[in-house]
Parts: sequence; C-alpha cells; structure tokens
Amino acid sequence: MNWKNEWQKLTLIIGVFLACFYLPVGNGRFDNAVMESLHLLKWYAQEHVLLCLIPAFFIAGAIAVFVSQASVMKYLGAKAHKVLAYGVASVSGTILAVCSCTVLPLFAGIYRMGAGLGPATAFLYSGPAINVLAIALTARVLGVKLGIARAVGAVLFSVVIGLLMHLIFLKEEVAKAEAQMAMPEPEVKRPLRQNAIYFFTMVAILVFANWGKPMQETGLWHAIFSAKWIITSVFSVALAVILIVWYEMRWWKMLLASIPAVILALLFPEIPMIAFAAGMIGLSAITSTNKGECGEWFDSSWGFAKQILPLLFGGVIVAGLLLGQPGGEGLIPSTWVSKFVGGNSLEANLFASVVGAFMYFATLTEVPILQGLLNNGMGEGPALALLLAGPALSLPNMLVIRSVMGTKKTVVFVTLVIVMATITGMIFGAFIS
Repeated sequence: MNWKNEWQKLTLIIGVFLACFYLPVGNGRFDNAVMESLHLLKWYAQEHVLLCLIPAFFIAGAIAVFVSQASVMKYLGAKAHKVLAYGVASVSGTILAVCSCTVLPLFAGIYRMGAGLGPATAFLYSGPAINVLAIALTARVLGVKLGIARAVGAVLFSVVIGLLMHLIFLKEEVAKAEAQMAMPEPEVKRPLRQNAIYFFTMVAILVFANWGKPMQETGLWHAIFSAKWIITSVFSVALAVILIVWYEMRWWKMLLASIPAVILALLFPEIPMIAFAAGMIGLSAITSTNKGECGEWFDSSWGFAKQILPLLFGGVIVAGLLLGQPGGEGLIPSTWVSKFVGGNSLEANLFASVVGAFMYFATLTEVPILQGLLNNGMGEGPALALLLAGPALSLPNMLVIRSVMGTKKTVVFVTLVIVMATITGMIFGAFIS
C-alpha cells in the first residue's frame, strides 16, 4: 500500500468533510449569493449560449480547419515587410481563434523558427486577446462599446508592444535576422475569395441572430431588428448553398437537415429560437457524420465547446456567488469593489491591470467575472484594463514565456502589457465619461 497516496486521499476527505460541516447554510448573505449565482447561470443559458456561443464555436472551428496556420506564420518572419508582419500578427487572434494556452506552443514555434521578436510578441499578445469568441461574448454581454474597445485596443496594443520589444532588443534582432530561416509554403486548397465569403456568411448569422432591440422604435436599426430573423434565414440558406457548392456537402443531407427548422419556424413563428436550435442541431448532425473537411470542422468546433462551456458555466457560477447577478449582490460587498476599481483613477486602472496580468482566466470566463464587477461599481476604464491584461497573461503563462525567450525579455513584455493596459484603461474611461 502506498501510504503517501492514502494520506493524500484522507486529507482530501477530511477537507471536504470540514467544508460541508461548516457550510454557512442559513446565513442570509450566503443563501442569497447561492440564489444569485443560479439566477445568473439561468440567464446566461437562456440569453447567450444558443444564439451567441454555438455559432461562434462553429466559426472558431472553421477558422482552425480552413485557415492554414502556416500561411499566417509565414508573414511573421524577421525578413517580412514590417507593415505586413505586424498587421498579420496583430489580427492573428481573430484569424487563428487561439486561447491563452494554445498560443504558447504556436509562439514558441514561430519564435524558434526565426520570427522576429516584435511580430512574435505581437502575435503572443493578440492571440488570446482578440479571438472571435471573446469579441462576440464581450460585445453581447458587456456592451458594444466595451467590445469594440477591446478588439481595437488589443490590435493597436499588440503592434505598440511588438515595436517596443523590437526596439529595446534591437541588437539581438539584427543578429537574428541574418540567420533567418525560411517559413514553409502553405498549402492552398481553394481561393481566398471562397473562404472569405464562407466566413462572412457565418459571421452575418451570428450578428443578426443577436441583433438587440434599439431604444427608438423607428429608424434603420429598428427596421433591421424587426427583420433580423428573415435576414438570418437568408444568410443561413446562403451558408447551405456554399457548403454544397464549395465544401462538398451532399445536397440531400443539407435538405434533410433544414426541413425540421423550416417546419418549426412555420409552427412557432413567435419563438424563432426553436427553429434556430433545430438548424444548429441539423448542421451538427450532417457535419459530424461527414468524413471530409466538414467532419473536421465539426470536430474542431466540438473541441472548442468541450473546452470552453464547462469553464464558462463554472466561471458564471463563481462570479454569481461572489458578485451576484446584475442588480444583485453576492458574497463580496459592492463597496469593496468600488473602493479598489471604482472610478477611473491611476490606482484603479493599475490595480486592475496587475490583478488581471497575474490571475488565470480560462477562455471567456473573464466576461461573466467582469460583468459582476461592473454591476458592483467597477469603472469602465479599469474594466477595459483588466480585459487587455487578463486574457493575454497569467502567472503560468509567464513561466512558459520565460522558458522560450528568457527572463529579461519576459519581464519587459509583462511590464509593457501592464503599463499599456493601465494607460489604455484611463483613456477609455475618460472617453466614456
């Protein structure tokens, strides 16, 4: 018998027992916090999963399958045109749809293959900071302004950080460029135009399915809202045609998958989400049984879902327990939040940046956590500062980066992220106010 393992199990059992024994059930604040977390979880499931996350998973999966990573990495080399290199690196998060854990081996690979330090660190930052899932959920949950600020800020942010890293370590970069290794030639199966139309169609479905009701009952935005499901249906038909013509999906399978959605749309016109759900199920059914590229597309999308959904729901529960749902209050008093990250002071933005940089945020869990903080008095500026510093960095992330490019470069990179996040948060907070 391995007594060390047995003692570890006994310690775990005793710890769980003591936690259950002293569980503060009956305490008003604790009971209220539990109910707040469950209400928040229900709200997330009803408002964000089906219309927002599921289409975004399909988009992220398609990016992973139909966009060659080699073709992106090719343009990050030290010999590449600087505008092109930084342009590709700064938007690679949207192109590759990687999370903070996935970006590390990609960064290590391109850096050791000869990519310049500037483009490589721009890629390292932008990868997890602006992936398509994070942008969609941030805009959906935290508001369009904060969503746009996160996307635009992250792109500009990554370019500035990359350029500063290049200038700070210029001597090493000049020596490295002389020994630049050639990047591999990407394999191209179909024209870029076809992939662009394919992705545009899926993004259009995501956008119009989530089109919110405007404040005014007249005007263009309200007209689009009134016709949102008609527009979504048109783009859904377009996607079906694209999959048949360009992606070798059998037409009769697509027809069978669409019939339930059409019938449910006619039977329940007042609840379009039912037909939308049927369409998602049909698409999942025909892609999951496909042995070609579309099958890989489903596998990749399902991989994102398996990785992210449990973490997201766990993050929602924790956020609701600690901070409550919108308008409510959890275990942490709202006065504490407003004290440290309320307003738009230098201290509030710096505190949010440092905490965000060292904490670990699983992909997308920063959104519900930040929503709870905002509802409890956090300022818009510190919120953006945390969004810009948090997903791109964490203590485990820093340890891996150090193993790739050394202690000195890692310290400079982390410092630049914190300083830039603080400054950007203050500028955004002043603009909003």
